[in-house]
Amino acid sequence: MKQFKGRPVIAGECTAEALVSHGGFNTLASFQSALQFGDMPLIGDKNKETKCGDQNNADLYDKPMAGKALCLPQTIGSTTGGMVLYCATEMKRNPKCMLFSEHIDSLACAGAVLGAVWAEEPMTVVDCLGDDFLNYVKDGMEITVAKDGTVTVK
Repeated sequence: MKQFKGRPVIAGECTAEALVSHGGFNTLASFQSALQFGDMPLIGDKNKETKCGDQNNADLYDKPMAGKALCLPQTIGSTTGGMVLYCATEMKRNPKCMLFSEHIDSLACAGAVLGAVWAEEPMTVVDCLGDDFLNYVKDGMEITVAKDGTVTVK
């Protein structure tokens, strides 16, 4: 077990299974198919899996994302990224939390803030966790996030 201290962007408490990307997360490419064509279930729906559609992200491609602790360095790609995150949150089809090793970018931050303001269940977001965090965490590890930005990895 190891703890990391980051900056809470959208403070919250949650526990989820880690899903790790060591490259940038292209929000639009990852969620587009799932949101546009409805193949993404509500969190907790066991009948379908939410799968990352970004073929350029070998760490995440075709892996379920909803309800996970998405651990990543940063988001990349289209300026629609913030709106995509907001829509996934509003539809309750988002990762349980997003944990950034680097500073969150403005587009991802905008989407997370919109979700925190308008969605019933906002997504917890913590940034500035550092490279040691991303090097330590592995898919399937249990992640617990505290409101103060402390992330415990088991």
